[in-house]
Amino acid sequence: MSGAAVEVDPATLNDPGAFRRLVTEPCRPVVLRGAVRDWPLARIAATGGAALGEYLARFDAGRRIEAFVGDAAIAGRYHYTDDLSGFNFRRESMPLSEAVERLVTGRNEAETLYVGSLPIPLVLPGLAEENILPLAPANVPPRIWMGHASTIACHYDMMDNIACVVAGQRRFTLYPPNAIGDLYVGPIDHTMAGQPVALAAEAAPDDSRYPRFERARDRAITVELSAGDALYMPKLWWHRVEASGSLNILVNYWWDAFPVGPDQPFAPLLLAMSAIAARPEAERAAWRAWFDHYVFRPDGHPLAHLPEERHGVLGMSAENIGILRAQAMRMLRGG
Repeated sequence: MSGAAVEVDPATLNDPGAFRRLVTEPCRPVVLRGAVRDWPLARIAATGGAALGEYLARFDAGRRIEAFVGDAAIAGRYHYTDDLSGFNFRRESMPLSEAVERLVTGRNEAETLYVGSLPIPLVLPGLAEENILPLAPANVPPRIWMGHASTIACHYDMMDNIACVVAGQRRFTLYPPNAIGDLYVGPIDHTMAGQPVALAAEAAPDDSRYPRFERARDRAITVELSAGDALYMPKLWWHRVEASGSLNILVNYWWDAFPVGPDQPFAPLLLAMSAIAARPEAERAAWRAWFDHYVFRPDGHPLAHLPEERHGVLGMSAENIGILRAQAMRMLRGG
């Protein structure tokens, strides 16, 4: 059913060039075994809940956070209701200290609780300085995720991601970006946590609603991570995440590994949807040819037949990127 992930020894990634060459440039998931096993946070989490609670309390800035809270009946599977009109959990605002206490003591067996994507410098200032991942860019603020056993629906990130398992065990089931048409993606504006999810990835193998999913199922990559391990996921790779420990902690880093100018690719995708998606099929095919020629470039640079000094704004220098952006902005303003 599933393929194997590439594994790279973190000890071989001793400079940014090696990390780029071996991990980010191939644009496929990479397992980094033991990348954070020496973190104080990982060592203390392994000793038990009380010590972990005391350690996190040292850094607690007293912020209120939002937690996902569900009845025990959902078994930590945070998802839509059957008709997609709502969700099978509720959102509760609480101090971070309360969330930690409810997690580490397990005081309420009638509920399942999950907190995610908390910026560490904001909620736990100083924690990142004691738990450093040299592989991550120094200017990228880490985020922390904590919860009981949970299943997070299959989704994608718009940024490259290093996910570090600090406590518990996690299984990632990954699908490549070009499987999107077989995943039966849900709404993009009615989501659980910001990103649309692959509805078929949660379904039984014989679910007649999602016949094309069988093509994606055979392309899945399953990764099992223990505390101390990390996983690099390129942007747009779909991933379903199952945390099986009674207490699970993950720290992640989001950044753009290949920035080109100030714009993120998702913004022009949304604009293209609004401008092109409803046009007739024949015209969409014409625009597809233009996008391939100028943007995706399967045959190389569109002006490769000319000397570089004749490439004009397609020379893609910082100055030329600014010119292209300015022209696009004028057109959007109707100028």
